Amino acid sequence: MGDALAVVFVVFDGLQPLDLVGPYEVFAGANAYEVAHHRPARYAMSVVAARTTSVHSVSGLTLGVGGVLPTSPVDTIVVVGGDGTRAAQADAVLVEWVRTAAQAARRTCSVCTGAFVLAAAGLLDGRRATTHWAAAQELQAAFPRVVVDAEPLFLVDGPVWTSAGVTAGMDLALALVEADIGVEAAQTVARHLVLFQRRSGGQSQFTGEVWTDPPQRQGLRALVQYIHADPGADLRLPALAQRASMSVRHLQRVFSSEVGQSPSGYVTRVRVDAARRLLELEPATVAQIARRCGFGTPEVMRRAFQRHLGIPPDAYRDRFRPALTPP
Repeated sequence: MGDALAVVFVVFDGLQPLDLVGPYEVFAGANAYEVAHHRPARYAMSVVAARTTSVHSVSGLTLGVGGVLPTSPVDTIVVVGGDGTRAAQADAVLVEWVRTAAQAARRTCSVCTGAFVLAAAGLLDGRRATTHWAAAQELQAAFPRVVVDAEPLFLVDGPVWTSAGVTAGMDLALALVEADIGVEAAQTVARHLVLFQRRSGGQSQFTGEVWTDPPQRQGLRALVQYIHADPGADLRLPALAQRASMSVRHLQRVFSSEVGQSPSGYVTRVRVDAARRLLELEPATVAQIARRCGFGTPEVMRRAFQRHLGIPPDAYRDRFRPALTPP
């Protein structure tokens, strides 16, 4: 491939197959785009592991590996994710290779929980990074010097690129192609793979229900249960304070201390979660759902959705309504 950019995918037992195959196909599509325009393929991809010729994925697939960790410099390193990253981050050979190879590489990337390997190599210290939303708290706890942001689909901080869960690796790969070849190439690859070149919103739209550890105080625990039980009730601060038999100021202080956010912020998150479940499951209008969930007006609900999920309610319904539900 001549001067093609060397892209090395680092794999291990317990990888998530889509973390590898999705981005790999994006780069392969970029090569096809270049060849179609009478230019040499841009990327030379290889799949490598620390010391094996095959790896077993978390879903049971066995994948062949092109070779062991290379000794020559590479342009782009992509560390995949999966349940196996917990063991991979303890593999001294693998982690040391990532640490050393990253010094010569133009960019080092992770897909999903591959961020744990980058963090173990010290590449995320002092940097903003993302990972699968379900692993974000674990990453932050294990590596406190990393600035973990669980919202974006991918993040770029200097030469380090990290992406969110599973299919977000394809978002990252499309961004890499755009940076290397241009917007038209990325758009062409995205269309061929039936993808959005840039997906709207972040990971919040894919997460489950709002949850926190139960407050220690019995009164606060009952108040949180009440908020979840009836998001459409009067949940303004004075009403919540009266129900908890506290002053407004005291409620704000103890709620923020035990729950981790203000009462009003928590109420909004619960209401957004309740509204999106209704948008997924019921034919009610956005205005009706806004009233039922305590937002009052569609505009207030739209602002809350944009702030918390990155997309408006109508777009959320179009994206997540069951396929067999008639429009």
